Amino acid sequence: MTWTAYEIPLISHPQQLTVTLAGTAYQMTVRWNAALATWMLDIANQNGSPLVQGIPLLTGRDLLSQYKYLGIGGKLVVQTDQNAYALPTATNLGTDSHLYFLVSS
Repeated sequence: MTWTAYEIPLISHPQQLTVTLAGTAYQMTVRWNAALATWMLDIANQNGSPLVQGIPLLTGRDLLSQYKYLGIGGKLVVQTDQNAYALPTATNLGTDSHLYFLVSS
């Protein structure tokens, strides 16, 4: 199986954005959790009703793997330039660390 990757544009600041994943609009909220030293992701439907909250942006895994029941239709993965498994830092999200939506093609 081959995958097509689409980068979700992020910056190293708390943010809320609307993205279309596999033809469906979602609201994403990304915030830095200082206590855990990691970025956290919340996903809501297009009306703002929460679907899943508090997903840590960790590398080396499909962030949606335990949420297949949502039917989002792809994978969310985080990857850092120069070291695919390095975690995003408070200052490199969107520059050296990236969030990708992968769909099978």
